[in-house]
Amino acid sequence: MKIEVGQPAPDFTLYNSEKEKVTLSDLKGKNVLLLFFPQAFTSTCTKELCSIRDDISRYANANAQVLGISVDSVYTLAKYKAEQHYNFPLLSDFNKTTSDAYGSIYQHWNFDMKGVSKRSAFIIDKAGIVRYAEVLEKAGDVPNFEVINTLLAELN
Repeated sequence: MKIEVGQPAPDFTLYNSEKEKVTLSDLKGKNVLLLFFPQAFTSTCTKELCSIRDDISRYANANAQVLGISVDSVYTLAKYKAEQHYNFPLLSDFNKTTSDAYGSIYQHWNFDMKGVSKRSAFIIDKAGIVRYAEVLEKAGDVPNFEVINTLLAELN
């Protein structure tokens, strides 16, 4: 399913790396930046998420909750988060339902893997409406954070 700007964001509940449930609709009243990424411990994913970690005050100032989502297990994400000192939740979409709902899943990926999250970025406003949607076909590309950061500042 392709997510369009202006539509309500598909709700979801996923486990974070601390084995706690996180539900998108519980975050109403905050802007949310969803970052789908293919796999923990890979170079582009680590570079992207470390840049968020290092600039987390920008997102806090925009009243934005950052959520990283991949199909990795909660155990893998816990180790990844601890090693990289991420200061935002990483959510496990192990069953691939959220990646699929957001049109952010590779049917076929490297090494004959199936069902890996595509690198994607979505901004969901305080009312739960999608304000930005970027789904990348090439895993080595990263979202346009200049546009994302401008839009989050405007939404705040």
